[in-house]
Amino acid sequence: MYVKNRMTVNPYTITFNAPITEVIELMREKNLKRVPVVDGEKIVGMLTHGDIQKVSPTKATTLSIYELNYLLSKTKVSDAMTKDVITISPDALLEEAAVLMRDHKISSLAVVRDHKLVGIITESDIFEAFIDLLGFRDVGSRITIQVTDAPGVLADIAEIFHSNDANITHIAVYSG
Repeated sequence: MYVKNRMTVNPYTITFNAPITEVIELMREKNLKRVPVVDGEKIVGMLTHGDIQKVSPTKATTLSIYELNYLLSKTKVSDAMTKDVITISPDALLEEAAVLMRDHKISSLAVVRDHKLVGIITESDIFEAFIDLLGFRDVGSRITIQVTDAPGVLADIAEIFHSNDANITHIAVYSG
């Protein structure tokens, strides 16, 4: 399965020179955990709640709400964003996306084609694909069989299904 089959196409974005208050509102309104930062159609950063916390005053501040809002309105998205964005092609395999996320300890990747942001893929997207690939939500479709690792075992199992006029819709093989 490919990234393009599971990514969010045309994700919400924010420009790098926008005030941080604008992205805070966007994230709150749309319930977003991360927002790609763009300059035109080119991705230049990624902004998360954690990035925003780093540039926000602490709750222990003595500043008034008006002073806080003023300071935040002067802070630009580019001041808070992560600039080294890990990207992936929409034609890459989901496994490649999972490995990149795992290796870089991140929860999402910007999906880029010809230097243009075309989507975003998250851990949740990959988990959903995993569940779908194993057929877990398809009632009655999941049978677990423990077999020995020998040539022809899958052919034998397929023959049993065929002789009983049953269909195999999902298959996963693992050594345990």
